[in-house]
Parts: sequence; structure tokens; C-alpha cells
Amino acid sequence: MLQLRDLPSKAVLDKFSARYPEADVSAVSSFLHLLRVASDLSLALDACLSQHGLLQGRWWVLILLMREDQGVSLPSVLAEKAGVSRATMTGLLDGLERDSLVERIFDTDDRRRVSIRLTAQGQEKLDQVMPDYYTRLRHCMSGVTEAERAVLNDILHKLNVGMAAFDVAK
Repeated sequence: MLQLRDLPSKAVLDKFSARYPEADVSAVSSFLHLLRVASDLSLALDACLSQHGLLQGRWWVLILLMREDQGVSLPSVLAEKAGVSRATMTGLLDGLERDSLVERIFDTDDRRRVSIRLTAQGQEKLDQVMPDYYTRLRHCMSGVTEAERAVLNDILHKLNVGMAAFDVAK
């Protein structure tokens, strides 16, 4: 993924808005800054997880399974919750199974039906990763007050609603 390291100045944005009158300079500036922070956070999370032999995709699958009763879910449900294709989920599950972090449980009546279960090793892996993750997250967010976090959550919710403007199917 390409990451914009050099955010444009107000003067540059003003230049663009002179050419493209649809441009709202403050909206563009805020949007680009949010993208930059989100990219940096994603890279930082990957660096943290890599110290534990994981990347985000595999980690999220383990988290999703831990959230389920008895740590069991269907691959299609995991794909939906993770926002990935079934094929991508199959690849993630193959790697997690190879590392004994999850196991496939085949239905005795229909071997085509399979569930995924978090193994004891998978839970141990999460028990190693999560304290480090939560410590880093707490430090990352320490400069943001509870009131500011509430405002941030409200803003992010509004942005999520507004994201429909990027829907190309419209």
C-alpha cells in the first residue's frame, strides 16, 4: 500500500482548490491526515504483532474465534466478520491450522461442512500477544482524554456513515 508521507500544505491544497472548486480544503486536509494516521497505526500494529510471529489477518481470526462461545465459528462467518473473501479466509485458516493455532472440525453427517475452533495453542498465542498489545494501545491513547475519546468515536461514526460517498455502485 502506498502511504503519503508528505502531507500537502494549506498553500498546496489552496492551489488544488483553485483548479478543482469541489475541493473543501479543510475536509481534504483532515481526510489525508486521518489516512496517514490510520496507515501509521496499521504499520505499528503489524510491527507489534510480528514480534509474536503474527500479522493482522491471522491475529484478527484468532480474536474473532476467542469472542465466540467455545471458540468455534464457521469459515464463512469469520470471512464476513473480518471483511475478507472466503478464499482469503481459507488461506488464513490454512496457515493458522499449520501452526496448530486453529483446527478444522468436520461435521460427522456432512464432511463438506466444517467449523473452525481455536486450539489451546491458539489461546496461548493470544495470551502472549494481548498483554503487549493492550500495553502499547494504552500508551498510544494516553494523550487522549476520555472526553476526547468519546468525541473521536462520534467523529469516526460520522465518517463511517459518510463513507457511502465513495461507493462506486451509486
